[in-house]
Amino acid sequence: MFRFTKNIEDYSQEIFQASKYIGQGFRVTFDHMNRKPITIHYPYGEMVPSERFRGRIHFEFDKCIACEVCVRVCPINLPVVDWEYKASMKKKQLKSYSIDFGVCIFCGNCVEYCPTNCLSMTEEYALSVYDRHELNFDHMALGRMPTVS
Repeated sequence: MFRFTKNIEDYSQEIFQASKYIGQGFRVTFDHMNRKPITIHYPYGEMVPSERFRGRIHFEFDKCIACEVCVRVCPINLPVVDWEYKASMKKKQLKSYSIDFGVCIFCGNCVEYCPTNCLSMTEEYALSVYDRHELNFDHMALGRMPTVS
């Protein structure tokens, strides 16, 4: 008889411990239910980039002298500079300029070493597309400033 009461007593203590742990879990759950969300999901709230954020590159066609320094300092030789030599003016004339952002690592070397400052980093970070070939921006697309929403 004594053994039977001892087993019931042990069993009731285990039930009490289990209900205590379940109660602690519910307390944490209800505590978190009353809090406001910390993260803001992308479509509902725009990210505010930091001061030195490196986003999409902006290109000014008129300033470029086709020196190709940006190509030489790029770790992956990414910018494609197409130019022709004008003998009458004795200098290069830029025909086209393009960057493929599907391959770009956004290191910022091209912007830093450009002697004429025709390249600059914008705060645009939304570069998602369904076709990777749409990330190849020519000088017309690079010249457009990002829209501020």
